[in-house]
Amino acid sequence: MATIYTQQTENIQKTWLLLTVFLFFVIGIGWFFSQIYRSPGILYFAVFISFFMSFSSYWWSDKLVLSLAKAKPVEKKDFPELYNVVENLTITAGLPMPKIYIIEEEAMNAFATGRDPKHAVVAATRGLLEKLNKVELEGVIAHELSHIGNRDMLINSMAVVLVGVISLVSDFFMRSLLWGGFRSRNNEREGNQFQGLLIILGIAAAILAPIAATLIRLAISRKREFLADASGVLLTRYPEGLVSALKKISTNQTPLRVNAAISHIYFDNPLRSGQKFDKAGTSWFIKLFMTHPPIEERIRALREFSV
Repeated sequence: MATIYTQQTENIQKTWLLLTVFLFFVIGIGWFFSQIYRSPGILYFAVFISFFMSFSSYWWSDKLVLSLAKAKPVEKKDFPELYNVVENLTITAGLPMPKIYIIEEEAMNAFATGRDPKHAVVAATRGLLEKLNKVELEGVIAHELSHIGNRDMLINSMAVVLVGVISLVSDFFMRSLLWGGFRSRNNEREGNQFQGLLIILGIAAAILAPIAATLIRLAISRKREFLADASGVLLTRYPEGLVSALKKISTNQTPLRVNAAISHIYFDNPLRSGQKFDKAGTSWFIKLFMTHPPIEERIRALREFSV
């Protein structure tokens, strides 16, 4: 068990380290643009708008996600095995019983959503229930329940806020240049040779900062997947169940009809179908733009767990 706890602790620490770096990055970009414009109000406005949008999506995200996924609520009599697996694992995890939804798709996948454990939802595709055995199903459901227990919806909302702040401030800067708002300020500061350099740096920051912010958010998402794997194993006490499920899901070529906006919440990225397990590994550049860790890395981490 020590290995699992160590891995879990490391994943938590790495996630919060990334969030801390992210926060300082946002503050630095905001400070830089406010210095160019000599107006801190730009940053305050961007923060307010981003928080408002994130709060709204966080509060009503479950309804939106379920609608986009075309998931339907089910009762115990409809899927008794799934209900019993969820119920047993929630008792083990000390979580309230979530609502259970089914997605009428032959692809193998699942997700969890909800703003907190008391308003949580676990959804699974019909293909997942038909093609996984009980041990494998327990591994997937334990992973999804761990997302609920680890408050990953909150972490994701925080990351979205920070990306939104940078995107709004960068967009404001570029629009200001387009409409000449910055040049008018420039005319009031004739003789300031440093101003030209600031404009160049500002353009570079406006282009690169949103990309960097998005990459940090994706890194946080991947760390939360590793954490959910580790936390899920603590519930089932059997890493091989999750390993077997990952292998089956990764090689399944049945496509999942899904809105790209919610692909990141699934157990495995539904936009990548067929032969996704690659022992040779995934290049570092491709991994930068992935919402989920490569299957081979998740399996390798699970193999290192001792129960």
